[in-house]
Amino acid sequence: MSGALDPAAYREAAERVSLECGPTLVAVTLRESLSASDNGWSAVLWDHEHATLHQSQRYNVRLVDRIGGGDSFAAGLIYAIATGRPLDAALRFAVAAGALKQTIPGDFNRVSAAEVDALAAGDASGRVQR
Repeated sequence: MSGALDPAAYREAAERVSLECGPTLVAVTLRESLSASDNGWSAVLWDHEHATLHQSQRYNVRLVDRIGGGDSFAAGLIYAIATGRPLDAALRFAVAAGALKQTIPGDFNRVSAAEVDALAAGDASGRVQR
């Protein structure tokens, strides 16, 4: 597959960033370029304190607008950690937030935390929920 990434390959780089620069958490988004309109989207989160690499779920994203995907990921990760979620759940939330943003035009993520949680929990049906 074109653009395929090995998430485990990022462990060494993230660990090195922790050792040389000091952060205890290092997140890396992973974008697989499948075509001009389709990307794979996932991430890893290195937890230096516990020497653990968390790996997220992977989404196939039909791109509407890539702008803001990384910002939405970062905001989602900060929100999830600040609200006390475990790191693996925080990473799932952040990746879902970034994936959803890339399906929305413009640079503002117009989804709620509940909608992100639904996707992170596995509801990728795309059905309207009222």
